Amino acid sequence: MKKTSLLLMLSLMVLSGCAESSALIKANSTSLRTDVYEELINGATTPQGFADLRVTTTLKTHKPGIYSAKDIHGTPDYKLLLNIDGQAVLLRGNLQSQNSESSGLVDPEAGDGIRYRFSKNIRLKAGTHRVVVALPDDEIAVAKEITLVEGKMNNLVLEPIYNKTPGKWRPAIYSKTSFKEGIKEIKIMLNGREI
Repeated sequence: MKKTSLLLMLSLMVLSGCAESSALIKANSTSLRTDVYEELINGATTPQGFADLRVTTTLKTHKPGIYSAKDIHGTPDYKLLLNIDGQAVLLRGNLQSQNSESSGLVDPEAGDGIRYRFSKNIRLKAGTHRVVVALPDDEIAVAKEITLVEGKMNNLVLEPIYNKTPGKWRPAIYSKTSFKEGIKEIKIMLNGREI
């Protein structure tokens, strides 16, 4: 009985998380403003009161058509949503087929798949901002507040956390994750620190 109750509670928590992410994606997919940031095209000096922000991520998905013909993983239609203080943009990634071998005991990106590189350089007012990043097709979204330092290039790095591979239970240190199982969540790092 205890196991059934625990399993039911965990299932409800997962479904609740999916519902929250879906609502966050829906609410932040459309721009409510257009004056929050501007795209940086050249490396001009940052004006007083402003900060530059480089948003980057690299992640890996399975190749297209593996699970269904309608699956957009591995295609140019797979996008990253970035919303800062109500100004939204869908970023298109640079794609590259990649078949990499394991580079250690546990390498979640080993195998044949598609590597995406997303990048955006923007300029906005220094200070605190609300950032939402999402992978709409995976129904994963994260909202955080960040504080940008004036006159500096700030780096916002998004790191994918992949799902665990099915199989026998393993101690936590040996749990194996793989891009083939999909992305579970996004970890956000600002200037080298997790937020």
